[in-house]
Amino acid sequence: MRTLTTLGLTVLRLLAERPQHPYELRQQIREQGLDRIVKVTHGALYHTVETLAKAELTRPVETVREGKRPERTVYEITPAGLELAHDRLRELLVTLTPEYSSYCAALAFMSLLAPEDAMKRLELRCVLLASELAASQTAYDTVVKRGTPPIALVEMRHQQAHLRADLDLTRSLVEDIRDGRLSWG
Repeated sequence: MRTLTTLGLTVLRLLAERPQHPYELRQQIREQGLDRIVKVTHGALYHTVETLAKAELTRPVETVREGKRPERTVYEITPAGLELAHDRLRELLVTLTPEYSSYCAALAFMSLLAPEDAMKRLELRCVLLASELAASQTAYDTVVKRGTPPIALVEMRHQQAHLRADLDLTRSLVEDIRDGRLSWG
């Protein structure tokens, strides 16, 4: 396996907790709010599970059937899968990867708009950011109440920190435009 994708790492992390079938994995991704950091489609999840099994990073342990539902294969992580997950995680924790934000590009080209138009757009962004931050906090509180351990929620804290920083900067830009400290030359 060339490299472990974020979805692959997600699957391995969940399987490290306990053996599961892909449908359970999908439920866990939703319940733990991991779908906010990794894009998960039905097809991508099943493809990832198959790819991990072919690479012997996971292995099927049983096939179960509940009622009239189709058979479901339960997978567990292998020692090689756990080792690769550890290695990939160590790499990700120390790698600074440039992120190409469309908002950053918009800020760089904001002078194409009239100051009043830019300010109105930034004010709207503040409303949207505040709403997203509130929704994120609600989601965080919900998973905490379910008993999710804090270590499983650090990515949500990271996302909230980015939202707060974005909101603070955007509010500051609105004030700077309104007060004339940021003007178009």
